[in-house]
Amino acid sequence: PLVDEHSFVFAFGQASCVQYRLVIRDVNTLQILQLYTCLDQIQYIEWSSDSLFILCAMYKRGIVQVWSLEQPDWHCKIDEGSAGLVASCWSPDGRHILNTTEFHLRITVWSLCTKSVSYIKYPKACQQGIAFTKDGRYMALAERRDCKDFISLFVCSDWQLLRHFDTETQDLFGIEWAPNGCVLAVWDTCLEYKILLYSLDGRLLSTYRAYEWSLGIKSIAWSPSSQFLAIGSYDEKVRILNHVTWKKITEFEHPATITNPKTIVYKEVEKSPSVDAERLSFPPRALASSLFSTQSKYDISQVPVSLQYVKPIADRANPKIGIGMLAFSTDNCFLATRNDNIPNAVWIWDIQKLKLFVVLEQLCAIQSFQWDPRQPRLAICTGNSKVYLWSPAGCVSVQVPMEGDFQILSLCWHSSGDSVALLSKENFCVCYLEREEVK
Repeated sequence: PLVDEHSFVFAFGQASCVQYRLVIRDVNTLQILQLYTCLDQIQYIEWSSDSLFILCAMYKRGIVQVWSLEQPDWHCKIDEGSAGLVASCWSPDGRHILNTTEFHLRITVWSLCTKSVSYIKYPKACQQGIAFTKDGRYMALAERRDCKDFISLFVCSDWQLLRHFDTETQDLFGIEWAPNGCVLAVWDTCLEYKILLYSLDGRLLSTYRAYEWSLGIKSIAWSPSSQFLAIGSYDEKVRILNHVTWKKITEFEHPATITNPKTIVYKEVEKSPSVDAERLSFPPRALASSLFSTQSKYDISQVPVSLQYVKPIADRANPKIGIGMLAFSTDNCFLATRNDNIPNAVWIWDIQKLKLFVVLEQLCAIQSFQWDPRQPRLAICTGNSKVYLWSPAGCVSVQVPMEGDFQILSLCWHSSGDSVALLSKENFCVCYLEREEVK
């Protein structure tokens, strides 16, 4: 089925959309459980937190439709009318929907239980302007009024305003709660390196600035334990702040040459496929295409190793330089990063030793990576028909047996860690992983 890569959601069931049709499948068998027809072409879908409802947003029409898996005949239609619609999401309780109107004039909070409507004014148009605490109790909203940035904290149970305070930012770019819900990180535009840390009662705990007069913060990530805050910046470094003093404890550089002999460098190399004569007699079409496609494997390179470096074009906006992706493993032991001007490499850092542990050098540029939610295992895709898996035990390249040209652009783990969805521009497939038996 054709599927927009942004319109695939993985919960207890599996949802994908084909133009105006929403398809719900069983995760384990991929059998179709429900088929819904929407009023227009679906541009975004999202499961509720309990997987009982799913919303379909049609931004061009300013409409959101909600479907129930338990009661297929029940449905809900939300029409924003002339106000328009640019974003839609669930609240953590799975019973309220937050719609952002055109030009970010307001956010409308719709209740599925009481059919009541609440309005929140002045939401800021920025990359990450809404953030919920992990326990779902509080929502932080970035606001812009009178040419100044503000943060409003709301109680999600009744949408009452808890705190409202201004931030010392020139042009606030994003906000993100620590996983424990005690600290809110607020960072400024990339033109100024500044990150501010606020408590739940609105007190400014700390301000961190690494340097001035140069492009600043590009990405941030909290560790699952909330002990560390990783800040990726345009100077090709990751700085780690600790949760006690909010001072820098170390910084990770991303040089084009790896010289430390203790660092393991896995290099992807092409290999000619080994074809079994018995499998060649009458292979299925999908298997036949994978048999004769280019296979790859990993070799361990001897240091020093020179990685492929792309010189950024300095006079263009959004230069491909700096730390564009970073993510902590679920057990807090590892941090994966990508330096955008060394696009073919994934760097994996040992957080316990605060040292570089492994570098994976791929043949193609890294499109996406994501940690297994259950164990330290990283899935990587590079825009070809392979998925790459790394764990402390080693790494492997897996060819996806699909017909035609299946270019994996993004991926998404199931919450159990037993399967991962692989998405191309027009197709998706699910990769099932065997669970190791504990002896």
